[in-house]
Amino acid sequence: MSDTFDRIREAETSFHMPVYGRQPVAFARGAGSTLWDTNGTEYLDFVAGIAVMSVGHSHPKVVEAIRTQAGLLTHVSNLYYTEPQVLLAERLHDLLGWGKVFFANSGAEANECAVKLARRWQREQERPGRAGLVAALGSFHGRTVATLAATGQPAKHEPFAPMPPELVHHVPLNDADALDGALDDGIGALLLEVVQGEGGINPATPEYLKAARELCDERGILLIFDEVQTGLGRTGRWFGFQHSGVTPDVVTLAKALGGGLPIGACIAREDVAEAFRPGDHATTFGGGPVPCAAALAVLDVISTEGLVENSARMGELLVAKLRDGLASAPAVKDVRGVGLLVGVELSGEYSRDVVDACRERGLLVNNVRPDMIRLSPPLIVTADDVERAVAILAGVLKERA
Repeated sequence: MSDTFDRIREAETSFHMPVYGRQPVAFARGAGSTLWDTNGTEYLDFVAGIAVMSVGHSHPKVVEAIRTQAGLLTHVSNLYYTEPQVLLAERLHDLLGWGKVFFANSGAEANECAVKLARRWQREQERPGRAGLVAALGSFHGRTVATLAATGQPAKHEPFAPMPPELVHHVPLNDADALDGALDDGIGALLLEVVQGEGGINPATPEYLKAARELCDERGILLIFDEVQTGLGRTGRWFGFQHSGVTPDVVTLAKALGGGLPIGACIAREDVAEAFRPGDHATTFGGGPVPCAAALAVLDVISTEGLVENSARMGELLVAKLRDGLASAPAVKDVRGVGLLVGVELSGEYSRDVVDACRERGLLVNNVRPDMIRLSPPLIVTADDVERAVAILAGVLKERA
């Protein structure tokens, strides 16, 4: 390890709260699908900042947009209008074909907005008793109190228990009968990921999402899709829900939107959005000029460089190569994914060992469960990148046989 890395690690231990189980590497720069650490060692990045760096690291158009906007105006708060925010809201509306936007700083905050909006909308419908929320087991929606409660992973609740008991009811994913039973008169909204990312790359089936839409329509319940990880091309469509043909009432975005800068968005059907009144919800930093300028550049790059289509093609190639390359590896139980959100399920709980071994060979992947490896490379990834990543991962996993 370099002296620079040792200083960074020592300072982190002394001055940063111990909330991260960091890997023993510090990165200094990135370009495209490649990162370099403080020693100058090169890595193929199949984490992409947890599905954030969709257009790759340091894309020139995004860098220039950030640099230009920072030289003009960085912050004035939401007491005033700024052009980048309005342009981005219009752009997201046009991508969806509907909706009004609230800008936050993260996916958790976007989901928090969606939960508050659902309660406010139900009150506008003169149904104030419909304050409850249904979410899926295995889901992940954030780490605020409300979004942690919505997260269907009890182990994440335990250190902060009790969770608000009246807020969330959890049901198994893809179980329409359980959903039918849970959506009672006390429920105001249903919050679902179209593909569970942190829960293990678990897609919701089109049939399940259609049943969810029908049940919500029948019972006056808002359908919210958390597309924080799946939105903006990750699944091979602009939005993951487009694979099913089911349109939500509210959709949340973050991660890929800002090209590495913090921004989230809660987008609601126009009549639902109108339930909010001035003062009902707010943020000091959300939708600031620099993150919005970056996001506009990101959307331009995704569109002009055909990255949604590339995500679909490379995602199919990645899954096919993984299934072929790992077919004889007893360490592997399953390979599944949608677009460039792909999971390799292991036959045992040794995913951290696999992550470490891949990193030592120049490939970055991450473990979302003790038995699950996630691959979420930038959408600019090439066939050569896929070949290289699969060769490294296959080599590591075959050694465990």
